Amino acid sequence: MAEYGAKRTIIKLENVVKFYGDNEVVKKLNLNIYESEFLTLLGPSGCGKTTTLRMIAGFEDVTEGSIYMEEKNVEGKPPYLRNVNTVFQSYALFPHMNVFNNVGFGLVEKKMKKAEIKEKVTQALTLVQLKGFEKRMPHQISGGQKQRVAIARAIVNNPKVLLLDEPLGALDLKLRKQMQLELKHLQKMLGITFVYVTHDQEEALTMSDRIAVMNAGILEQIGTAKEIYEKPKTKFVADFIGESNIFEAYINDMSGYEFDLVLECGRIHTKGNGFINEEMVYVSVRPESLKCSNDPVKNFELRGIVKEHVYIGSLIKTSIELSNGQQVKLNNLPDVDIPETGSLVYLYWKEDKAVIMHTREDILYDYIDEAKGNTEEIRLLQDSQET
Repeated sequence: MAEYGAKRTIIKLENVVKFYGDNEVVKKLNLNIYESEFLTLLGPSGCGKTTTLRMIAGFEDVTEGSIYMEEKNVEGKPPYLRNVNTVFQSYALFPHMNVFNNVGFGLVEKKMKKAEIKEKVTQALTLVQLKGFEKRMPHQISGGQKQRVAIARAIVNNPKVLLLDEPLGALDLKLRKQMQLELKHLQKMLGITFVYVTHDQEEALTMSDRIAVMNAGILEQIGTAKEIYEKPKTKFVADFIGESNIFEAYINDMSGYEFDLVLECGRIHTKGNGFINEEMVYVSVRPESLKCSNDPVKNFELRGIVKEHVYIGSLIKTSIELSNGQQVKLNNLPDVDIPETGSLVYLYWKEDKAVIMHTREDILYDYIDEAKGNTEEIRLLQDSQET
């Protein structure tokens, strides 16, 4: 990515594979993590994100592949020699130690002088806004404060990388949102690389410089929040990040860059690059980009019946049922005129608001850019894949 071209790669995962018995939980993962960035590993439970974090930390060995930190292979190195610190969801504070001693524990283990320990612990607690809490015990502070103590204990060692494994998962919603902003602010202030694991899409979109979306051990897509949301590359990413209306279609009557998308319940004339005639595709349209009209719209043969409206304050969410029974969602502001329940409406969207994606079965078409749009070359790729 262009904006990271000048930044130094601090962690590199090269063809990393992880097996637990016969179960392959991480599959040929290649990932560059840059200095001073906030990278989030996002995905559902069991997708391999926490395992990836643990391999970076040194708590798990890789089955195949290599992990490099500042261009040095760290295979076989224990966690304390990797210049990373990890913050867990459970906080892992010592219940018999006060806040000061919890934060300074690692410095004591390094046999640092008392005056230097005091200075570093005070500085760390000031950064997380807990100065004055030094003598309190863990049971005397709130969940959010415990999380800050755990972060202070991690940053007091000046690590190059801070690894955070769902650190806000145990907090209530209001405190969680507050801590998201505090963590992002803290990361920018410290300039430390954060690698953050979560299954919460909104959390990832709020905090991250880049998001790596994982599914069943595979890195589906990596990019900025805007790229991931507006230009998903796979059906999984489109469906997992926010809300999306996803249609199955095949391409027909292609002429240059223009073609028809034939859906089970309609037909749409559009254009795009990198597709071939009769290819199966997915079409993703966000609810805020989907529009409806009382009259037919040029290039769109897609209609349905308004089933319900749900008012949620800042938005009105409308559900529309298509002729094949598929329900699609449409979001409008409260001051926009919307059709009554039971009305027949015609659906449409601006051309640049839909994302057309190759199906996983047609993943070979990712090579289309290399084939430079040569249909014959693409057909040869397809034939070789089938044989």
